[in-house]
Amino acid sequence: MAELATIARPYADALYKASTHMGADLSGTVVWAEKLAAIAADPQLRQLADDPKVTHEQMFSVIQGVAGSALPDAVANFLRVIIENGRLQALPEVVAQFRSLVNRAAGSSDAVVHSAFPIDAGALAELGATLEKRFGRKLNLTVEQDQSLIGGVRVVVGDEVLDTSVKARLEQMKAALIA
Repeated sequence: MAELATIARPYADALYKASTHMGADLSGTVVWAEKLAAIAADPQLRQLADDPKVTHEQMFSVIQGVAGSALPDAVANFLRVIIENGRLQALPEVVAQFRSLVNRAAGSSDAVVHSAFPIDAGALAELGATLEKRFGRKLNLTVEQDQSLIGGVRVVVGDEVLDTSVKARLEQMKAALIA
């Protein structure tokens, strides 16, 4: 079977083109797509999708019911195609690639800030401005708490990592002392 990334690429491209063609709000489409990806990642839903007795329309209705409200046209059509082609297991990867396309068009990147402690909105805004200067592009920040860092932050932007945590500094000191 082909890699999920290979399977997901044309679907992500199609969702991006359909969303821009229909004039949909891309950030709203990203939110809906991420919600659907979270639903599709559920093991019970995948088991239901693998049941040959369940029709495509039933699967669509179940997912729409779990989503909680009516889906925008572009997202609903996209979900129908995913279900009809038996690609529900690829949906999380499709959404990740779609988000990447949206970010590229906006000239931004996703960034995950790992912090030992909660970060308030003011400090996060200040950190965001500093990080945008450091990485040279607009960043969409999300914060994850990781108490093992002891203090400081670890920032992941794509394949770039900026680690200013106490844990990283202790590891550097340990390596220097052992060498």
